[in-house]
Amino acid sequence: MTPMLDGETKPLWPKNSSEVLIAHADAPSLTLLQPQGPSCGASVIVCPGGGYGALAPHEAEPVGRWLNSLGITAWILRYRLHPPYRHPAMLHDAHRAVRLVRAASGELHLDAERVGILGFSAGGHLAASAATHFTGGNSMAEDGIELYSTRPSLAILIYPVVTFKPPFGHEGSGHNLLGPDATDDQIHLMSNHEQVTADTPPMFMVHTADDPVCVENSLLMSMALSANKVPFELHVYEAGGHGYGLGHDSPFASPWTAQCAHWLHTRGFLSPIAE
Repeated sequence: MTPMLDGETKPLWPKNSSEVLIAHADAPSLTLLQPQGPSCGASVIVCPGGGYGALAPHEAEPVGRWLNSLGITAWILRYRLHPPYRHPAMLHDAHRAVRLVRAASGELHLDAERVGILGFSAGGHLAASAATHFTGGNSMAEDGIELYSTRPSLAILIYPVVTFKPPFGHEGSGHNLLGPDATDDQIHLMSNHEQVTADTPPMFMVHTADDPVCVENSLLMSMALSANKVPFELHVYEAGGHGYGLGHDSPFASPWTAQCAHWLHTRGFLSPIAE
């Protein structure tokens, strides 16, 4: 197999997959963004936000290029949206992305054990879903991609949607993901703070106190991680609203990228790949 090149996009699913209509213009895919300088060997999958109904461009390639500046290989995930899709299509796309990155790591000289996931807003919910609803590899699968675990090594949640329960749930994202007639069991299952276990990977979270996606989303996740003794770091800024991406234009939220880079360093994510 020929290794992917910087900027190359490949579909998530094979043409014969029952998961998705491959001919659809918005078929899910991964775009590879490689560091122009030295690589540390780690990968991060980027999930843009958009309420599960769109994908915000400023939360995609610019974020990947920031990760590249740290020596991280970035993978921009174009996941399925509503309409027409609903859960579990989006989570299946995130699972497939983690597996594909691990499968491609050898040919790209990357570390398959350092594959993180980063998401904004509803993309943060998807990243949190990947971190709390992961599965191991299927040793009996005919598709070699399915041999790999879907558990990310860590998760980075930026102004994430976490819960769909009142009074802090985000109605729009919940409607697009689960539909207007979601059951209590579905809402519980996808309120990701209620799915945290001791096996949940470490998390870094950012929120502002005035965010219309209530800051309690990140606070609830932090409390669940703390209760399960999962390492995490949370930054709550006084103001800044929602949707500021990398935070370059936000006087309050602008430090988050430097703080995240420091966290990644302390977790060994920026260390050179072991020979």
